[in-house]
Amino acid sequence: MNIAVVGTGYVGLVTGTCFAETGNKVICVDIDEKKVERMRNGEVPIFEPGLELLFERNTKQGRLTFTTNLAEAIEDAQIIFLALPTPPGEDGSADLSYILGVADQLSFLIKDYKVIIDKSTVPVGTSEKVHEKLAAHVSTDLFDVVSNPEFLREGVAVDDFMKPDRVVIGTSSDKARETMKQLYEPFVRQGNPIIFMDERSAEMTKYAANSYLAARISFMNEIANLCENVGANVDMVRKGMGSDSRIGKRFLFPGVGYGGSCFPKDVQALHRTAKANDYDFKILSSVMEVNTIQKTVLSKKIIKYFGGDLTGKTIGMWGLAFKPNTDDIREAPALYIIDELLEAGAKIKAFDPEGMDNVKKLYGDKIELVENQYDAIDGADALAIVTEWSVFRTPNFEKVSSLLNDNVVFDGRNLYELSKMEAMDIYYSSIGRETVGVKAKEKV
Repeated sequence: MNIAVVGTGYVGLVTGTCFAETGNKVICVDIDEKKVERMRNGEVPIFEPGLELLFERNTKQGRLTFTTNLAEAIEDAQIIFLALPTPPGEDGSADLSYILGVADQLSFLIKDYKVIIDKSTVPVGTSEKVHEKLAAHVSTDLFDVVSNPEFLREGVAVDDFMKPDRVVIGTSSDKARETMKQLYEPFVRQGNPIIFMDERSAEMTKYAANSYLAARISFMNEIANLCENVGANVDMVRKGMGSDSRIGKRFLFPGVGYGGSCFPKDVQALHRTAKANDYDFKILSSVMEVNTIQKTVLSKKIIKYFGGDLTGKTIGMWGLAFKPNTDDIREAPALYIIDELLEAGAKIKAFDPEGMDNVKKLYGDKIELVENQYDAIDGADALAIVTEWSVFRTPNFEKVSSLLNDNVVFDGRNLYELSKMEAMDIYYSSIGRETVGVKAKEKV
């Protein structure tokens, strides 16, 4: 098929590249001329494992091309994906101006039948708004609007797209249904379902899924905080819970809260949708409140350890991206931690395998960004672990101890065994577990 993808962010670029990989001809369109030029020159503008190989192969073979011209992109396209930003407004609702703006432009360009697909995460009723925009200037016989929410996890987005757990398609058109079935069949050859439903249910499915996962994270963070108060070990609790087949093991790891481009925005948007429809979604209110508090649990532990004043203290930080295997720092807990530590007077030296360029744009010279994880703790008074990159899981602890001024580690991701840290006489404070390192405590 001939496919146009409008928008080349994380969702749009992965979508376009993966569809090209299965033999379709894909044109990606973006208004950012510099970004389009970079992609034409073979540069992938985002970090996503596995994407660069597919990108290079499909651009070289001519199945994946880029333009800034919307009319050029959609001229021969049978299918048009809208993968545009939907940032939260001041009230938490999703901003649909980008999607509706493009829909308005398309209404003047469509000359033959096309399937218009909302790939962005959008509130219930958006497909109808897109339909209304298109119908203002083009016959309704020449298009169908479909809701096809994405379920891509940053860091494994290519695998998620190529081998989806399920494909959700919202449409009331038999013609669009057949087109979408043909498009996605190569991705579900192992039997995972293509689930057809109405447009509104498809739109709700994405918000419901992400909000539920966010609720699991906030619940476990609450359990972790209570574990610290009662002397329980959240790791043991997690294993006990996760072994229940009704619950499962995933999204039960406590930490410093969720971030990224999806969970915060989607939870807010669903909460706003509920409010706009006269429903008090109490659970989501609590999920957001817990997450806001959890993002600064680690920084508050650090500030308390140093008696409330970090003037003259240096904190080494491992991890800046909101999760491993991405350079995305949107709503990253690290940013909230940095802000609190700076306000308390600390100097910060930080390392992240991929996220430092984005952090540099945000903080400039306010923090020091270094070339490797050990440079971040050289001469530091404490280490704060914020993102669970694999490279942080098995460090040289002797080197860590020798570089730190004191053996003080605050772990927001529970990477290490308590017994091992205690045996090395490291003051080790994590999430939902006992603080260990008695001798290190005595040094304070």
